[in-house]
Amino acid sequence: MRIKVAHFLLITCFIFTVINQLSCRKQGQLTSGGVLTFSDDTLKFDTVFTAAGSFTTGVLIYNRQSEAITVSSVRLNRGAASYFHLNVDGFKGNNVTNLKIAPNDSIYVFATVNIDPTNALTPFIVTDSLIATLNGKEFYVPFTAYGQNARYITDSILTGNITWDTLLPYVIVKSAQVNPGATLNINPGCRIYMHQNSGLIVLGKLVSNGTLQDSVIFQGDRLDRSYFGYRGYAGEWGGLYFASISNGSRLSYTRLINGGNAALGGYPATIWVEPDSVNFNSPTATPQLSMNHCTVENSIGYGILSRTGSIVANNCLVHTAGAQAMLIFEGGFDSLTNCTFANYGNYAVTHINSPVLGVLNWRQISQYEYTYADLNAVFRNCLVYGSLDSELVCDTSGTPAGMGIDARLLFDHCLLKIGVVNEPFMQMTSCINKDPQFVDYAKGNFHIKSSSPAKGAGHPSIFPFDDLDGKPRIGSDIGCYNYTP
Repeated sequence: MRIKVAHFLLITCFIFTVINQLSCRKQGQLTSGGVLTFSDDTLKFDTVFTAAGSFTTGVLIYNRQSEAITVSSVRLNRGAASYFHLNVDGFKGNNVTNLKIAPNDSIYVFATVNIDPTNALTPFIVTDSLIATLNGKEFYVPFTAYGQNARYITDSILTGNITWDTLLPYVIVKSAQVNPGATLNINPGCRIYMHQNSGLIVLGKLVSNGTLQDSVIFQGDRLDRSYFGYRGYAGEWGGLYFASISNGSRLSYTRLINGGNAALGGYPATIWVEPDSVNFNSPTATPQLSMNHCTVENSIGYGILSRTGSIVANNCLVHTAGAQAMLIFEGGFDSLTNCTFANYGNYAVTHINSPVLGVLNWRQISQYEYTYADLNAVFRNCLVYGSLDSELVCDTSGTPAGMGIDARLLFDHCLLKIGVVNEPFMQMTSCINKDPQFVDYAKGNFHIKSSSPAKGAGHPSIFPFDDLDGKPRIGSDIGCYNYTP
């Protein structure tokens, strides 16, 4: 028995020694020839504003050989003069040397780009090449980026009568404020790009003069969207904030995309209207904000938020928001005609418990305290729909008697997805609750099909002469789009 045990121990020791020697043997090294491959044949950056850095992207360098390799250098062809900047396997620099890659392994090369301003008025291309050298042979990956000069508005106060033209886009960083008595006029086709959390604060007047052919667009300043799969992402920027003392602002053919990230007025919203201290509750007065042929889409918070404000809107589309597409609270004086409010959520915005439209005459200011104001809201030929069982919340509950608070909410010839509503202040005239049959809401197409119940169901005599597409309205369809064969 002792001999067998000794024999077993001897064999075990021998096997262990062999394994140990094999594991300690120096890994094979490829010292001549060999091939490097890359995860991409070209590294592309979408439009990058000059004087502003890009996001970080990258490319993998593969060693597909069965032996280890040493890449003698990974560099940019233009070296230190390049607009591009590298981080190679954790080492910063545009010329990194002696990089070892194990068999069938890879290393990451991260890249950013910073482009100096030029005199160009249109986007221009900057290029370079990544060069990786293995055993004397060079392997290339082209780098390409589109540069765009811009005019930067950084924490700026705007006074007087100002006009923004279309020669170059505008980039707002932090905030821009239109002072009391000042007017900011935005020409047709102007592009305003907003940095993260940035907003436009209006104490005076904002006039956005978009047209059917040349709309005005507000959106985030990250145009290099490959990290989003070339989709916009809700909450890329803050919003437009209309203060109590502002009056007479107008938005025409204006798109506001991917906003709602900054709570300029206490709540995150792409458009935020404060109490109208100038002409509140006067039906003939100039509203704080008029909107015609406008789109508010993909807001991380509210699409439009009006607190005791005054808004007049026609032919507008507000869709896909993290909260209500539109919320009127603590009263207000609002009139909306042929507008579509819709929410089904998407890859970045959930639609779980916030109905598309909310109308309240109160605001909670503490645990047990509420404040109330007069409410006069009229929706004509409007479409309110989404994926929840009910897409409307309206409430005047708890309004103390004897305060003299008036509350009136009228839906006239509207399509509404609603449950049971027991609110005497809400009136409905010739309204329907049916699927509007959007063409493709998942792709943001809120046109209606030929079989839509919204077709021809609007008020027979009160409707705009055209729709959001600028097409003449023949008959009166509900919503921002008139059906066109």
